[in-house]
Amino acid sequence: MTTSVALLPEPFRALEPYVRDWALPTRQQRYDMRLSKTIEELMEFYDTIAPLAEDAIAYLDRLELNDLPEDATRLLHLMYAMVLVSYPVNVFKQPRIPDSGAAFFDTVVEPVV
Repeated sequence: MTTSVALLPEPFRALEPYVRDWALPTRQQRYDMRLSKTIEELMEFYDTIAPLAEDAIAYLDRLELNDLPEDATRLLHLMYAMVLVSYPVNVFKQPRIPDSGAAFFDTVVEPVV
């Protein structure tokens, strides 16, 4: 008998299929992932996570940010990814920023979490 290790806290297990692609530790990794996806893939992720966002925020607010367990850290990274894909899904209707040509956005320093 095999047992699977839970990747996310119990109330958010429906999001586990997205952990590999979206629970990434840096904004740059999440942004690169966004650019590698189609708008349909971004919409699927967003439409799955958005209804759980308020509950996820409430769950994470009860924990000490500097001492998150691994499953909660992955949930936090998924929430960051949701924010990153919200503009392409709700505003741009494409993964890239419209009319940005070859321009790119690079993060030099990330906030410490």
